[in-house]
Amino acid sequence: MTPRDVLPTGKLPLELLEQLLTTYTSTDERLVAGPRVGEDVAVVDMGDRYMVIKTDPITFATDEIGWYAVHVNANDIATSGATPRWMLATILLPEAATTPASVEAIFRQLHGACGDLGVTLVGGHTEVTHGLNRPIVVGVMVGEVARERLLTTAGARVGDRVLLVKGVPIEATAIIAHEKGDDLRRRGYDEAFLERARGFLRDPGISVVAAARRAADHPGAHAMHDPTEGGLATGLHELALAAEAGLRLDVERVPILPEGRRLCAEYGLDPLGVIASGALIVAVDPANAKALIEAYRSDGVPCADIGELVPADEGITMVTGGERRTLPRFDSDEITRIF
Repeated sequence: MTPRDVLPTGKLPLELLEQLLTTYTSTDERLVAGPRVGEDVAVVDMGDRYMVIKTDPITFATDEIGWYAVHVNANDIATSGATPRWMLATILLPEAATTPASVEAIFRQLHGACGDLGVTLVGGHTEVTHGLNRPIVVGVMVGEVARERLLTTAGARVGDRVLLVKGVPIEATAIIAHEKGDDLRRRGYDEAFLERARGFLRDPGISVVAAARRAADHPGAHAMHDPTEGGLATGLHELALAAEAGLRLDVERVPILPEGRRLCAEYGLDPLGVIASGALIVAVDPANAKALIEAYRSDGVPCADIGELVPADEGITMVTGGERRTLPRFDSDEITRIF
């Protein structure tokens, strides 16, 4: 094995993941949506409705890791048009650093976040694990949706407008302000700015459950996707690949939150490539796009038309300064460069 063979931190390269999913996964007659690049949930036919299943680990956050685990998993359930109902959590804790109080804090966070979303915590597993230097929580969220209301990422269509709800990079802004607080103070950032940036977890917030419900109830919405690791750019790649389409992003239309833009610039990070939980991508029929934007704005939620799904042979591109070029993909999230 050479250094070139070692995979970087972050998601697997999409081509490798696609190869693995094609080779090593299977299906059955009740599996409506299964393992596929760009799809974040599995969907199982339960007769009168569909069961929607999601799993995701939390590895970045520490202080509110239980709270994170609930919301990140619930987001993907919601983007399928489903309602999150039940959750299991596997909690892996570091040796020589775990106390009863620290374990209780995670359970308290799980309980509180589940309560806020109407989710029931139904089980899981907890252990102190050799070799860890921080807690890891792996969530499994289960939801349900009426058969006719299911949305999948593959449902996006050529010609759809691509909307971005809330903006980017919400989660990265909070993480940078939290993890690099001392360094940022030395660089001249005041406490009011840092507190505001850390507060992005809850305002604008990393949950997209309400925003996804709004889109799911709107005519013409064909697909939703929440960009997480790899940021908005990678999320758009995933949407296009799942839909077997191309995509054109108008970079100047992307709402980049001022605090996030400033912190990314401070550390030389591309704001389109840092972890972006809290934003929601919606692919919607062009005839219905304006009305959906107005519906979000009437809720007090920012929403922008940032691009279009195009034929696959046009590729996945971005337009900036009047120039069209390939949209980069961040298999290793930009935020890993500051750790």
